[in-house]
Amino acid sequence: MQPRPENYEFDLDKALNSVIGLKTIVPGDAYTAETLGTERLGHGVLIGDHGVVLTIGYLVTEAEAVWLRLANGRVLPGHVIGFDQETGFGLVQALGRVEIASLPLGDSSAVAIGDEVVVAGTGGRQNSVAATIVARQEFAGYWEYVLDQAIFTAPSHPHWGGTAMIGQGGKLLGIGSLQVQQALKDGRSEDINMMVPIDLLKPILDDMLTVGRPRRPARPWLGLYATEIDRQIAVAGVAARGPAKRADIRTGDIIVGVAGKDVRNLAGFFRRVWSLGEAGVEVPLMINRSGRTIEVHLRSADRREFLKGPVLH
Repeated sequence: MQPRPENYEFDLDKALNSVIGLKTIVPGDAYTAETLGTERLGHGVLIGDHGVVLTIGYLVTEAEAVWLRLANGRVLPGHVIGFDQETGFGLVQALGRVEIASLPLGDSSAVAIGDEVVVAGTGGRQNSVAATIVARQEFAGYWEYVLDQAIFTAPSHPHWGGTAMIGQGGKLLGIGSLQVQQALKDGRSEDINMMVPIDLLKPILDDMLTVGRPRRPARPWLGLYATEIDRQIAVAGVAARGPAKRADIRTGDIIVGVAGKDVRNLAGFFRRVWSLGEAGVEVPLMINRSGRTIEVHLRSADRREFLKGPVLH
């Protein structure tokens, strides 16, 4: 499954050198420590000319220490510039000279099912996968996250977090976020990677570099983990100290409506909540609990207010 230089029209090894290793340390009292851990490992990719590393945001959320391992073996400290909850991207600034080429940004809107790509981790060809785009479709994550057109690749990279999806032109098309399963026609399933399209970065990159986040109002956050079962939205858990916890939303509750409108799928549920206004807006939920239908009004929040900000040493 490893990519071979002769199969690509660009300098494969040079492109792979732009992918670096990433290790972060998160304090034990961080809001995300319980769910994401206090030591996180993954990848990032150099973009631009000033030592900026693009990665997936959950690797750097609330990090107090960041270490970058370059392809030549050098290890540098890094500083979290910022992360965006809506797209899932995170940015890190290398605190030292990075004398390797960065990867140019490509056009993810132009990719199609069947296109061949390289899903690259740090360590060159032996830690990269020659993959194919197998789907482009909506993706909804249980942590109140939706992508309109996520990109899915197969075979799956086993260490997907922050991997670089490189197109045939040698440009960056996406960043690895998840491993999910795809059903096959014969009833079996296969592991595939979900990639965040690089086009989502372009409108917010300048803001991320200057203020650490996009200059747009924060979406209302409920602080619950939801899953879709037989066209019903079930609460699988609630975040500590979050709005749902304070409103006594419980694991096992079935959410049947938001502000007077029925919801039947996860993406529709989240979008209905976001349509009500900015973070802080009141969200009326219609809930089925143990066969009884009740209405709960909860005050949404800005998720960022629960997280530790970047620390510059």
